Amino acid sequence: MIARIQNLYLLLVGMLAVASMFFPFWSFSAGQVYLISDFGVAEITTVGYSLVCYAGRLFSPLTAIVAITAIFLFNNRIVQSKLIALAILFFVADLFAGLTAAHFLNLHFETIGAAITHKPEAGFFILLPEPVLLMLALKGVKTDEKIANAYKRL
Repeated sequence: MIARIQNLYLLLVGMLAVASMFFPFWSFSAGQVYLISDFGVAEITTVGYSLVCYAGRLFSPLTAIVAITAIFLFNNRIVQSKLIALAILFFVADLFAGLTAAHFLNLHFETIGAAITHKPEAGFFILLPEPVLLMLALKGVKTDEKIANAYKRL
């Protein structure tokens, strides 16, 4: 189980997803520094901003859980492929939630007329390798499936 390269990729995705929860995703500087992260968000009372912040808190752990679960399903490659595809969807949803939260916070500061600067933080950059690793893991599972089917034909 550990000798398979896709398990290493899935383990790295799980670790990156967990690590991204502890680092800020985006920062805004408007006299005071406002950070968007899974555990601490700026106190803005708009409903849209609150919803996407809660969605971000949900999708990061789900990505990690699904990736780690897929490691243990090495005997069932079809289910493992589906879980990797689900992890890709959770990654996209997590990234979209973070970027949407940053957009809502930017709109908030523009409406109050504050001069702001904003930039991505470490949590954003930690997320970026995840889809590449998930695609490599999916490719490894497909290769294992091809090898297993080749021996069945003999």
